[in-house]
Amino acid sequence: MTFIGLGADTDVDAGPMDGGVDSVEDGELSGVFSFRNLINFLLGYGWAGVLFYDSIEKRVLLQIVAIAVGLVFVLAFVFMFRQVMKLSHDGSFKMIEAVGLTADVYLRIPASRSGRGKVQVSVKGSVHEVDAVTDRGEEIPTGGQVKILEVLGDDLFLVE
Repeated sequence: MTFIGLGADTDVDAGPMDGGVDSVEDGELSGVFSFRNLINFLLGYGWAGVLFYDSIEKRVLLQIVAIAVGLVFVLAFVFMFRQVMKLSHDGSFKMIEAVGLTADVYLRIPASRSGRGKVQVSVKGSVHEVDAVTDRGEEIPTGGQVKILEVLGDDLFLVE
């Protein structure tokens, strides 16, 4: 199951040595040293040894070939999993993505930043309801449309 990617993740308690193993983040060796890749190496190493046992007379050369095939298996699976991980999609809403878009006023927006209203904006196919203020001298009524100018703080749009 580990060979085809269906292995289960497990935690191991290492007692006093439970500080974890340092790894290179975002480096070339990131993700190379794992249980799955150990299994992949042993799979390639073992099958190459079995398949070439009668073909290669010198046992040292057989070991070298089997190790090379095991390493090729590891590199192939690391490459495949990295390619699959590139297909992942972050569907979270980032308010900065709404700047420049048109939004519908859900609750009236008081004039001159004297209070907050609410707007509904569609970003990447999903509708979000966010507080909004305006610098205009008059309030913007419910049902109107506004343009989002900038993000103020963590949960507030400046609109016109």
